[in-house]
Amino acid sequence: MKHFLMCEPRFFEVCYVINPWMEGNLGQVNKALAQQQWENLYGIVKRLASVSLIEPVAGLPDMVFTANAGLVRKNENGTKDFIVSSFRHAERQPEAKRFEKFFSSHGYRVRHLQANTLFEGAGDALFDSRERLWVGSGIRSDSHALHEIVGALDIEAYALELIDPRWYHLDTAFCPLPEGRIIAYEKAFAGNSVATLNDIFGENIIWVSEFDARNFACNAISIKRSVIMHHASAELKFALAQHGLEVIEIDVSEFLKSGGACKCLTLEI
Repeated sequence: MKHFLMCEPRFFEVCYVINPWMEGNLGQVNKALAQQQWENLYGIVKRLASVSLIEPVAGLPDMVFTANAGLVRKNENGTKDFIVSSFRHAERQPEAKRFEKFFSSHGYRVRHLQANTLFEGAGDALFDSRERLWVGSGIRSDSHALHEIVGALDIEAYALELIDPRWYHLDTAFCPLPEGRIIAYEKAFAGNSVATLNDIFGENIIWVSEFDARNFACNAISIKRSVIMHHASAELKFALAQHGLEVIEIDVSEFLKSGGACKCLTLEI
């Protein structure tokens, strides 16, 4: 059974702008609705997987996006490594100590990248179903983070360059699925990265439309044969159904105001 970390949106709001989705949304979050949407997502994930919670902290509104806490690696001997994020923006940097404390207290081996390396966790580093790590860079994380992660964890990893600030984390434009498949938004990536994806995944890629990308369809949670996302077009649902995958739509529109959706609100641990 998969296991996820989530954080209640007790202090969630848009009170600064660090990505294009936040622009025009300062002070516009309906907090009661955000709480209800989060609880709905929590309920769905908890039905399909195990969920742990970290206590939210006043003054850290984006702590709810636990995907950015760091990167978890499960080892064959049963141990788990946690590479702590090093956030680009000062507004999010205090989150790192909170997440480090949580994982340290739960028996994870906590690791740090070099002090000058920017890396925003599972927002920019995703394992596919074959345990290959895909690392995004160009907007939030540094490209050399990949080499440090490979050195620390001794894993197979591939680099992907993001070029559009609207899709600022890899998990906003790329989602691994079962059986070596992925969904992705082509225009979020540099040409050489598109070529890499085509070379590795070939016909196992489902390229999503801009409509689906803007609805954060790639910011999805894959659990068994279910793909949990904010919204999907009929075309995308059909394409996924062809591979035996069921789309579960869950409204997280209040969190889109801050540039995050379903995947951002969870961290697989």
